Amino acid sequence: MRIGEAALAAGCQTETIRYYERAGLLPKAGRTDGNYRQYSASDIERLVFIRHARSLDMTLDEIRALLDVRDAPENNCSTVNAVIDEHIDHITERIQVLEVLRRQLQDLRGRCQQAQAAKDCGILHQLGHSEPASAPKPTQRARTRVRNERTARHVALASRASRKSR
Repeated sequence: MRIGEAALAAGCQTETIRYYERAGLLPKAGRTDGNYRQYSASDIERLVFIRHARSLDMTLDEIRALLDVRDAPENNCSTVNAVIDEHIDHITERIQVLEVLRRQLQDLRGRCQQAQAAKDCGILHQLGHSEPASAPKPTQRARTRVRNERTARHVALASRASRKSR
């Protein structure tokens, strides 16, 4: 099937399929005589697997590690357990950081209980006259993950912009 049909079958965009190919998560598609990408049922299964892992907020590196094990079914799955355990730890850390942020925002919201002139708004006053509240510092892994996710978004946006300009 062609890329549009594959995207429909996997529930994603054609750009997503191209991105996963470039990232090495999906093998390069075969080509028809007319140079159209050609995808198989196993490619669709792989796309669904990748999309499901992404819906769990896994990084491309984590997904790649899972796919490596999936592609060698006779091997031990201890790597899978390690990837998931590490991901759970990361999610736990993010939840803690978000809880601190929620408390800070609730405190800030408590400084302005009713609509009034902006010059009298406690929220604006607090934001403009105090040091930012300190949140727990993310670990190196969390900073790297955010940087990788930003890079992936930028690559996808640049790729879309490039195709639109053609």
